[in-house]
Amino acid sequence: MGKTFTDDDDALLAELGVEVEAKKAPSRTPREERIIAGFEEIQRFVDEHGRPPQHGEDRDIFERLYAVRLDRIREQADVRTVVEEIDHQGLLSDGAAVDAASNEDLDDDALLAELGVDAETPSITELRHVRSMAERRAAEEVANRDRCEDFDKFKPLFEQVQKELDTGLRETRPFEMKAEIEQGRFFIVGGQKAFVAEKGETTLTDQGRTDARLRVIFDNGTESNMLLRSLQRSLNKDEAGRRITEPTAGPLFADQTIDGDEASGTIYVLRSGSDHPLVSENRDLVHKIGVTNMSVEKRIAGARLQPTFLMADVEIVATYDLFNINRTKLENLIHRIFEPARLEIEVPDRFGRPVVPREWFLVPLFVIEEAVERIKDGSISGYVYDPQQASLIRRGASASTDGKSNGKAGHE
Repeated sequence: MGKTFTDDDDALLAELGVEVEAKKAPSRTPREERIIAGFEEIQRFVDEHGRPPQHGEDRDIFERLYAVRLDRIREQADVRTVVEEIDHQGLLSDGAAVDAASNEDLDDDALLAELGVDAETPSITELRHVRSMAERRAAEEVANRDRCEDFDKFKPLFEQVQKELDTGLRETRPFEMKAEIEQGRFFIVGGQKAFVAEKGETTLTDQGRTDARLRVIFDNGTESNMLLRSLQRSLNKDEAGRRITEPTAGPLFADQTIDGDEASGTIYVLRSGSDHPLVSENRDLVHKIGVTNMSVEKRIAGARLQPTFLMADVEIVATYDLFNINRTKLENLIHRIFEPARLEIEVPDRFGRPVVPREWFLVPLFVIEEAVERIKDGSISGYVYDPQQASLIRRGASASTDGKSNGKAGHE
């Protein structure tokens, strides 16, 4: 049993310099209790990670929520006052100042919502250390991510998708509807690529809506057995959430344009009239491959004055009109394909300064034509040029050349 202090005890304690009168704990409103609870969650994060929570799409969803909450606490003087006494980590003064102008029009309810506090809270819910509704919902949507044990099977798929995005064979578009979530499709959510590897049987929720259990693989080597509607919600609320289109090139090249097609430019193949020994000895193999949004004739005007054209007149060997495609990505794609045969040649410009043009290749015209056809049918991402065989070969196949030995040459 606890001891009850008498007047004599009080006198003795006073003689010992012990404060007898207990201080009354300040009474707090439910709002203040919840602000403190939210701040303590941030403090626990700092204790665990050794740093304040930070913003960024690559951050965990809870860290991002804590970062927003900390910003709001720092911005509002009355809220800062509530937690100043327990700020033993210096969080209120740490970090760069945050522009609070964006919150000037927020009413109390909106501010509390951003702090993870419910504005209208029944007395039964007056509990501390309880996650906010936003955090609980985020936890449900993220679900439990586990390490993907067979990620080596999916890693090449992510690498291939990235190559096809780089080359323009795929593109990203805003996510719009649940029907887009199907097995075999790719998305970008939370800054990560997500692949729907499996889709279970369609079921009905209590509200009569369709749903299904998914196996979603992420490009960081994790996976989640999340619900279709959870992935849908994550994509809808993520401003950067996107779907990745299927690898269809579309009407890149055509004899006739279709109504609505937008002209994008022209691929051109040129032959040089330069008297450089390397060029003159391989006249029929040395080609410049480029993409322009103007007429090719205008593009090559004054070629003999430009180092990119080897300071010589050029002959137009072939042209291919293209539609609805990113010119820069397409040109980069073509140059990557023929990189092993890039002509390393140095020519002096009009002022005698050495220049190394980058768009000339030692490659036969028929191989360039084959590459164009493969761009049209969408199969080009699986190929690379082998100078020794003078042909396109599948990526990963054993090439019979070491780098660019066929195309190396210096200005002598």
